[in-house]
Amino acid sequence: MGLSVGIVGLPNVGKSTIFNALTAAGAESANYPFCTIDPNVGIVAVPDPRLKRIQAHIPTQSVIPTSVEIVDIAGLVKGASKGEGLGNKFLANIRETDAILHVVRCFDDPNIVHVDGSVDPIRDVEIIELELAFSDLDSIDKRLRKAQSLARTGKQEAKDELVLLERLHAHVEQGLPARSLPVDDDERARLNSWNLLTNKPVLYCCNVAEEDASSGNAWSQAVAARAARDGSGCVVVSGVIEAELAVLEESERGELLEAYGLEEPALHNLIRACYTLLGLQSYFTAGEKEIRAWTIRVGDTAPKAAGVIHTDFERGFIRANVYTLEDLEQHGTESAIRAAGKLRSEGRDYVVRDGDIIHFLFNV
Repeated sequence: MGLSVGIVGLPNVGKSTIFNALTAAGAESANYPFCTIDPNVGIVAVPDPRLKRIQAHIPTQSVIPTSVEIVDIAGLVKGASKGEGLGNKFLANIRETDAILHVVRCFDDPNIVHVDGSVDPIRDVEIIELELAFSDLDSIDKRLRKAQSLARTGKQEAKDELVLLERLHAHVEQGLPARSLPVDDDERARLNSWNLLTNKPVLYCCNVAEEDASSGNAWSQAVAARAARDGSGCVVVSGVIEAELAVLEESERGELLEAYGLEEPALHNLIRACYTLLGLQSYFTAGEKEIRAWTIRVGDTAPKAAGVIHTDFERGFIRANVYTLEDLEQHGTESAIRAAGKLRSEGRDYVVRDGDIIHFLFNV
């Protein structure tokens, strides 16, 4: 897919701790602003319990999850849109990603200096979003000037673009993100092509202290409420716990999770949320050699899904034999599913559903 999520936030909010835990890098970042100058990129496996459920019925040599790309971008500061704190470079790094994971400090620790002197997550969120909005307004202004010239030629397309840009400028100027502008499908396609920072989908990650890992706190609740107003998601993570879990063997994690009242590492939920944020879903192939999750966009048809395995599969697509995990757990084997009349034969127009188990037939 080549899609990525960029981790952003103010300095010293725990971005690199969470990134290192995500990638199991385990390295501790220094306690000072701009500790990550160039973005670090990690390919992170997407935890999916369905793979083991499939393996319980189809013994296999290997199980291969899908993955998502996470980019750790250095801390933004107030004035980044005007070049403060290497701001232009950082904003350019965000522009290259497809979605934003906004890490917000929701813990108090006198040993970790806050760049603004106190813990106030809503203020922190607004600082970042204001810088992204300022950067977008610069881009919109340039497009506006060009569109005004083109609209004078009388071309309807240029006039339509000018109207959209004027609405967008007024919207973003009010401090509202471009993604929340009400638009029709044609306008959405045009808006998406402009690669604006505030048009990217956002997931807020509240980094809390260990004692707040299972239930969050007043700070994280305030961020969640703000996220809900914006139509964005919000997850609670304790970077300290996740960093500790990342260096433990899987068999050793249970005791630590239980001590903090967690059923699984919070990062598992975070990774799945990032995957969804990108508009992605998984289907599975299952056989004696391997069980594997494949990444597709929500809404992809069967030939498109086949093409993720190999372009020949899409080019020579004949049909897809499809069943569900529930079918497998009820009947035990693919042959039993077929005998029960539950194995579906789907054609070129079939829209693949999340969790489908598929065998493609093709001819090149």
